[in-house]
Amino acid sequence: QVQLEESGGDLVQPGGSLRLSCAASGNIFSINEMGWYRQAPGKEREFVARISRSGIANYADSVEGRFTISRDNAKNTVVLQMHSLKPEDTSLYYCTAHVIVAPSNRYLELWGQGTLVTVSE
Repeated sequence: QVQLEESGGDLVQPGGSLRLSCAASGNIFSINEMGWYRQAPGKEREFVARISRSGIANYADSVEGRFTISRDNAKNTVVLQMHSLKPEDTSLYYCTAHVIVAPSNRYLELWGQGTLVTVSE
């Protein structure tokens, strides 16, 4: 069984920083794109950031310059470093990964269970 597990969500004050981590585990041959999405209460899930296996990153306009995505291919992990957090960043943050499973070479798009980030005084 292949799965993703996020961690790092917390309550933080506006202007603060937080680091989210996501680890993939199971029978993994390789992982292509990894990324983060978020969903605030009453809103649709939205794209936050993605990173290719080679390290090319893309960000939503709303987080560009404040968030940084990185990954460790050897450890099958992805990190979202968040700075200058705003109340509107409050959301459930989901990790996603495009995984090739061993030994079948089956392709899966995995989602984690989410980790809650709350930005408030």
